[in-house]
This record gives sequence, structure tokens and C-alpha cells, in this order.
Amino acid sequence: MLRRSLENRDAQTRQLQDAVTNVEKHFGELCQIFAAYVRKTARLRDKADLLVNEINVYACTETPNLKQGLKNFAEEFAKLQDYRQAEVERLEAKVVEPLKAYGTIVKMKRDDLKATLTARNREAKQLTQLERTRQRNPSDRHVISQAETELQRATMDATRTTRHLEETIDNFEKQKIKDIKTIFSEFITIEMLFHGKALEVYTAAYQNIQKIDEEEDLEVFRNSLYPPDYSSRLDIVRANSKSPLQRSLSAKCVSGTGQVSTCRLRKDQQADDDEEDEDLDVTEEEN
Repeated sequence: MLRRSLENRDAQTRQLQDAVTNVEKHFGELCQIFAAYVRKTARLRDKADLLVNEINVYACTETPNLKQGLKNFAEEFAKLQDYRQAEVERLEAKVVEPLKAYGTIVKMKRDDLKATLTARNREAKQLTQLERTRQRNPSDRHVISQAETELQRATMDATRTTRHLEETIDNFEKQKIKDIKTIFSEFITIEMLFHGKALEVYTAAYQNIQKIDEEEDLEVFRNSLYPPDYSSRLDIVRANSKSPLQRSLSAKCVSGTGQVSTCRLRKDQQADDDEEDEDLDVTEEEN
């Protein structure tokens, strides 16, 4: 009967041990993965800060509307990184640290298991010794009585440690379920808060980009290529580039149509004089 009771308690202890081992394994994995998730989020925050700096540097080289739009975008994006920093800190405190604490909790439960197993082994050893004593010295009541007393003490100690283990593992299981609910609820809440803020910030950033006046900036760019006094300066350059002869001819042409007509009249008058001279010559020959 006692042997069967020992076997039942051993099976129970192994089940409790498996429960602790299961938590140790999976909570350890969850802790590592959540910690890596937080580190990735922190690295994303760092890269976003670099992006904000580069956008600001680039904006200073651009036309007014584009410059202002980019700077407003960078300001909103920088604000988002502040929220991301808060997300990182909250995840570290509310998710990673509680999971990490289970390393110490599991170690304490293993110590309880070890104490229970030690008490069980002592009980089993005393039971075996009693059985051997009864076999070897069935008539020695004194030795058998001592063995029975030792077995009784070992059984009481094993029973006490087993009861303690059952209570502590029951509390451990209860706390584990509660902590899982709390940890994952905190994780979801933190992520929802961040993404809710992120949606607001991204909306504002999008609106800032859409407000950029393309036509106005294009006009500014074109004016920077062709300033208002460009045509007058071009005429001066062209005038200065002419040769003295070209400038002389231009001056004559600029004198007006009247001078051109006078030249033509002089040519016509010379032609009439030549014709009159020819008529006089013919008359003298006839006389």
C-alpha cells in the first residue's frame, strides 16, 4: 500500500516538474523574442531619427513651399519617434521584465521540487530498508521498530514537502495564467496606443506634403534661372558684341527714312543731268 502511494506521489511530482519545465522553456523563449522585438523597435527609432535629420538638411536646399512642407513633415515624423521611444520603454517595463522575472520564480519552484524529491527519496529508502530488515531479521522487533520509526518520520517529511509543493505549484499556475493575461494585455495596449498616435501623426505628415504648391515652387525655380532683368542685360551684351563697322551701319540705318529718300533723290537728279548733257551734245552736232 505504501509503495503504491509512493508511486502515485512520484507521478504527481513528475507532472508538477513538467509544468515548471514547460514554463521555464516557453517563458524563456517569449522573453528572448519580446526583447528582440523591443531592440528592433529601438533600432527603427534610431533609423527614423537619421531620416528626420537628412530631410531637414535636404529641405534647406529647396524652394520655399517644398522646404516648408519637408520641414513640417520632418517635425511630425520626429514627434512619432518620441512616441516610439515611449513604446520601447513601456514594452521593456511591462512585457520583458515580467517575463524575465520568471527566471527567478522558476528557480524557486525547482528548489521546492528538489526538496520534495529529496524527501521522497528518503522515504523510499527507509521503506526499502524496513522491507530488508523484515526479511533478514523477522524476529528482531527492536530493529524493525527503529526502521518503522525512521520510515514514519520520512513519510511525514515527504508528505509535508509534497503538500507544500502542491500548494506552491498551484499558486504558481494561478499566477502564471494571471501574468500571461496581464503581459499580453499590456503588450496589445502599448501597441494600440502607439499605432493610434502614429495614425494621427502620419495623417498630419501626409497633409503637410499635400499642401506643397508645385506650380508656385516651379515658378520660383524658373525665376531663379531667368531673373527679371535678364532681357535688358541680354540686349546690352548683344550691343557690346558688335564690330565698329556694324555699329556704323546701324547708326546710318537708325537716321531714318528721310535720309534714305534724299540719297535716292540725289541719284535720280544725277541721272536727269546726264540725260540733259547728252541732249546738248546732239544739238551742237546738228548745227
